[in-house]
Amino acid sequence: MVWISRICYRKYGNFVDNLRLYVRGGSGGMGLPRLGGQGGKGGDVWVVAQKEMTLKRVKDKYPQKRFIAGVGTNSSVRALRGQKGEDQEVLAPPGITVTNDDGKVLSELNTEGDRVLVARGGQGGSYHSEFLPSKGQTRQIRLDLKLIADLGLVGFPNAGKSSLLTALSHAKPQIASYAFTTLRPEIGKVMYEDHKQISVADLPGLIEGAHMNRGMGHQFLKHVERTRQLLFVVDVCGFQLASKTPFRSAFEAVQLLIKELELYKEDLPCKPAVLVVNKMDLPDAEDKLTELQEQLLNPHEFSHLLPDDMVPKNNMDFRHVVPISAATGFGIAHLKTCIRQSLDKDASMATESQHCDRLQALRGAVPAKNTLTWGPTASV
Repeated sequence: MVWISRICYRKYGNFVDNLRLYVRGGSGGMGLPRLGGQGGKGGDVWVVAQKEMTLKRVKDKYPQKRFIAGVGTNSSVRALRGQKGEDQEVLAPPGITVTNDDGKVLSELNTEGDRVLVARGGQGGSYHSEFLPSKGQTRQIRLDLKLIADLGLVGFPNAGKSSLLTALSHAKPQIASYAFTTLRPEIGKVMYEDHKQISVADLPGLIEGAHMNRGMGHQFLKHVERTRQLLFVVDVCGFQLASKTPFRSAFEAVQLLIKELELYKEDLPCKPAVLVVNKMDLPDAEDKLTELQEQLLNPHEFSHLLPDDMVPKNNMDFRHVVPISAATGFGIAHLKTCIRQSLDKDASMATESQHCDRLQALRGAVPAKNTLTWGPTASV
C-alpha cells in the first residue's frame, strides 16, 4: 500500500528558493595597554544546514535579513584576555549554494550539519595593533536552493504536470485549460508503506526557446538543475502551444525537451529520467503510444521531423516509459513503483561508491608492513 501526504511548503506561504543576506562579524574587544591585555576576538557568522528549515522561514523570522555576530569583550584587570564574541548562525535547508555578491561560490551545504564561515569576527586589541581592535568582516551573501526535490516534472504547458502532481501527492497546484498555470515550483510528497518519502516538484512549463530565456526559460531550467532525477511528462496526442506555433507530436515533444535542457546546460540530459505518457484516456491513445514507443527505439530515423538545429546531440535513455491518465488514475500506482525503483537504484549506487572511496582512502592512509622488494638473485 502506498499512501500520500501533502508537503508543508504551503503552510509557510509562497515558495522561496533564494535569499540575499547582510552578514557582519563582530568587532574585537579593546586591549589593555598598561598590562599588555588582549581583547577578545569578535564572533563569526556561519551558515548551517538544518533539516526541516526552509528559506521562507528564514525570511519570515528575520525580515531585515541582517545577521551580526557578537562583539569580543574588552581586556580588563580581572580578565587580561577578553572573551570571544558570540557566534551568529544562519540556519538554512540542506541543498543550498552559498555565494557572495560577485557570484563566487563560498560553499555548498548538502547534508544536515554542514556549515560554512561567511563573515569573520575582528581581532581583539593587542600589542601588535597598539591594543586597538579591528572590525568584523562585512559582506552580502546569497543563499540559493540548488536541490528542491527528488523529482522534477519536465514538460510543455498543458502536458498535465499539475494534474499528475495532484494524483501522486494530493498537493493542490492550480489546474486550468490555459497554458501557464504554474508560475513557481509546487512541491508534493509521496509517502510509501515503509515511510519512505519522495518529493516531487511541478516546475513552470517549458516552451521552445527556453534556453534563450523565452517564457519562463532560465527560471524553469534553474529549477531543473535542483532535482535529483527528471520526470518527463508528454501528452500522448501531442500539443500545440498557440495557433501560430507548429503542432508537435509526443515524440517531437520529447526530443524538443531534451534539446532545450541540452542547450541550457550540456550535462542536464545526463540526469536519470522516467518518461510519463499522459492522457491515455483520450481516443486513439493506444495507437499513438505504440507509435511513440517505436520512435523512441530508433530516434535517429525520425530526426527529420524536427528542424536540424533542434535535434538533440544525444538521446536520453529513459529508465521507464509509463503510460498514465492523471485524470482517471490509470497507471499511477505503477508509476509510483517505477519512481521508487529509480531513486533506490541511485541511492544504492551512491552508497557503493562512497564505500569504495572510503576503502581507497583507508588503504592509502595505512602503509603496508613487512613489504619485501624482490630483485635479481645475488650470486654466491
